[in-house]
Amino acid sequence: MPASSDKAGTAGRYDPVAITLHWVIAAGILALIGMGLVMDHLKLPPMQVFKLYQLHKSIGITTMLAVGLRIVWRAFHTPPALPSGMPDAERRAAHGVHWLLYGLQVLLPVSGWALVSASVFNIPTVLFGVVPWPHLPVLATLHDKAPVEAALKTLHHWSAWILTAIIALHAAAALRHHFVLKDDILRQMLPARRRAPRSNPV
Repeated sequence: MPASSDKAGTAGRYDPVAITLHWVIAAGILALIGMGLVMDHLKLPPMQVFKLYQLHKSIGITTMLAVGLRIVWRAFHTPPALPSGMPDAERRAAHGVHWLLYGLQVLLPVSGWALVSASVFNIPTVLFGVVPWPHLPVLATLHDKAPVEAALKTLHHWSAWILTAIIALHAAAALRHHFVLKDDILRQMLPARRRAPRSNPV
């Protein structure tokens, strides 16, 4: 990864591409969590459940592609530095949470894709009703899919809960930095605001 040659940390902010991908991924994950809770806990008509699953898969695959772009972008663009006064333990925790988030953001959609591929119902995925999306090889042709599907369902389910907890921790830490410590951690990832031009003194 490049370090000092990178321009992402200019003015202590993430660049616009990183900011856009971050919030697109955040919106996608929050939508997926909401839909997952509805699908797991509400009694809906079968056709509505089918449409919800298709939308869940479409948003999940889209979010997975955005996460892939985010990881590639991150590999070539160094993020802004953390505050110099941040304790080492907190600095290590912040880095650990970030990499855990990346890992879960990859694991969750891939496990969902594998789950759909190993499903005994063999329902095709059509992204947003337009783009056919293939099943993963091998899983789609298993002789006995049921135990594999059950294991993947458990992995996907608990990964979602762990990701939800880590996101809550991540958001709480960002809000603490903004409102309690009053540093620029949160502002580094917020869209830039245009400053009003100063009027010339008379």
